Amino acid sequence: MEFDAVLLLSFGGPEGPEQVRPFLENVTRGRNVPPERLDDVAQHYLHFGGVSPINGINRALITELQAELNLPVYFGNRNWEPYVEDTVKQMRDNGVRRAAVFATSAWSGYSSCTQYTEDIARARRAAGPDAPQLVKLRPYFDHPLFVEMFAGAVAAAAQSVPAGARLVFTAHSVPVAADQRLGPRLYSRQVAYATRLVAAAAGYADYDLAWQSRSGPPQVPWLEPSVEDHLTALAASGTEAVIVCPVGFVADHIEVVWDLDEELRSQAEASGLAFARAATPNADRRFARLAADLIDELRTGRNPARVDGPDPVPGCLASVDGEPCRPPHCAATQERSGGITCG
Repeated sequence: MEFDAVLLLSFGGPEGPEQVRPFLENVTRGRNVPPERLDDVAQHYLHFGGVSPINGINRALITELQAELNLPVYFGNRNWEPYVEDTVKQMRDNGVRRAAVFATSAWSGYSSCTQYTEDIARARRAAGPDAPQLVKLRPYFDHPLFVEMFAGAVAAAAQSVPAGARLVFTAHSVPVAADQRLGPRLYSRQVAYATRLVAAAAGYADYDLAWQSRSGPPQVPWLEPSVEDHLTALAASGTEAVIVCPVGFVADHIEVVWDLDEELRSQAEASGLAFARAATPNADRRFARLAADLIDELRTGRNPARVDGPDPVPGCLASVDGEPCRPPHCAATQERSGGITCG
């Protein structure tokens, strides 16, 4: 299978104060999120001048992808400009026939995988019968370069805190009901498996996994423990330092730079905990090499590159033109929890 272009498909984020509220309305459309909740989340973006880091990071990643792949790389988002529908029309007009789609999510699950296939299908419908074929690359939570980047980030973060710091991995929480319908518990099992791989590569036999950035009605159960509660328990047990590794995020979303770097760091310091946050891949050249390797798997038909670990967890295969991925791990209906996942 050969490709004549690549589409970097991402979540999107505002790039100015006037864009924050329209962006959040796009993200939450149809979820009955109260206006006051949008006001609260808007303040997180306004703290950074109304600019999410994600678009700038993705543009830098595109530069790396172009150098690595020697192919034209297009950029499309679900929730903000450049919208994926507009990008696919541009690809059509430029004569692209088949493109590999690299989504900025490493996981299976509805919001992590299926929603991106829905984005692809919607964009192709908007582009009409001459739309290019779009092949979404597989999730990559167990790819050797994914593990290598996060293990290196943990080692680097450990240099800034006292020896013996507790390693805590985090990923975005989701409603328990949504997680149980997929696989079941496919997303949470993939995250737990990836943390085992990264911890082993970084030389840690003992570590924790906690969940961050939950939202929605308090009566709806989400994955636990929350990282806030977990840090409280660590401080109470006499822990002196923590390394927080946001393994669930491949780039510095607002959930990383606000929820962790601002709020969680403040909580840790108020509790007397030394705090270090491990870097995400962002525009690391190895992240571009990872994408190139996923493309090469399809070009050559070779077996996927995966890190072997105990009790491996399945993942999806490539998806063509927005069709459900196979095996059909991610085909469940979205959990309309009223939560907000941001960029």
